[in-house]
Amino acid sequence: MTYEFLQHYWWFIVSLLGALLVFLLFVQGANSCLRSLGWTEEGKQLVINSTGRKWEFTFTTLVTFGGAFFASFPLFYSTSFGGAYWLWMIILFTFVLQAVSYEFQNKLGNFLGPRTFQFFLVLNGLLGPLLLGGAVATFFEGSNFVIAKDNMIETGAMTPVISSWANASHGLDALLNPWVLIFGLAVMFLARTLGILYVMNNVDNEDIRSRGSVRIIGTAIPFLVLFVAYLVHLLLKEGFAVSADGIITMEPNKYLHNLFDMWYLIPILLIGVLLVLYGIAVEIINFKGHTSKFKNKGIWPAGIGTVLVVLCLLLVAGWNGTAYYPSIAEGQLQSSLTIANSCSSEFTLRTMFYVSLLVPFVLAYIVYAWHAIDKKKPANE
Repeated sequence: MTYEFLQHYWWFIVSLLGALLVFLLFVQGANSCLRSLGWTEEGKQLVINSTGRKWEFTFTTLVTFGGAFFASFPLFYSTSFGGAYWLWMIILFTFVLQAVSYEFQNKLGNFLGPRTFQFFLVLNGLLGPLLLGGAVATFFEGSNFVIAKDNMIETGAMTPVISSWANASHGLDALLNPWVLIFGLAVMFLARTLGILYVMNNVDNEDIRSRGSVRIIGTAIPFLVLFVAYLVHLLLKEGFAVSADGIITMEPNKYLHNLFDMWYLIPILLIGVLLVLYGIAVEIINFKGHTSKFKNKGIWPAGIGTVLVVLCLLLVAGWNGTAYYPSIAEGQLQSSLTIANSCSSEFTLRTMFYVSLLVPFVLAYIVYAWHAIDKKKPANE
């Protein structure tokens, strides 16, 4: 195992965690459709009870994703989480609101009332995927930061400042980029689509399922339009290429070249797209009066497809000599982060490699826990 192999390996692990996180955002997506899916108070409680049994998976994956990034690529963690802290603080705050809402909405003495906490769930369902999608979009669009590793040598401070944000917005400026917003909205509508598919599969209620069959059209179409628009933009835009000596330059159609150079990602990407379309189409066809053995099971092909597509996009962002976190601050192109200049030491990556061999056992436990939870359908209490 060479140092270069370990860098690529850990970018794959981080990308896989990110892809799983996007799939698990179905919890947020379902909550954002709480009123349109549930409609009645009884129906809303069914949806909340359904997502309430799975929200820990999403939150745990988010924390694991951040932890893996911190351990394997600490310079990214200190730059993004330390510089763009307003963006990340809003994301984390909405997830905290979600946890509090599940816990306290039906508690005795809740002076705010259940509807207040239901509003918090909807707020997390909209802002969480939107802002997380926007954060991922900065891997392609860039952020305003400065890296000064020389500060470790030139200053006598015990804790020298290596990275800093180039403006006072601390991450919120990313939302001024229309392409960041487009990708964020695509992730939000994807989460809503997956959320509807999940509820249709998990809640045994024909009223909710019939409404879901209608609502999914209104979420899937915006998602597909936004995703295709961003994918075309991504493949045609300039990318941030890294030479063998670590110099970063702008390369036309860089991400398209990455796909061709890493040709094995193309069939994976296409299979993922087809699975997402199939999962959506199954429920729309059933709504039109046709039936199939896959009725109300669209979440599984769509979920697997989502993981494959997001995994490919993140690998394209970091592999094949690409700066995965570009700096667009004036004159700071060389501050851009790559898997080589932002990673942990070889000893750390090698040690974590052996620890990561336990991941399949963790995934097996998650599958077991998921199956055990779903043995009993959610009630409306």
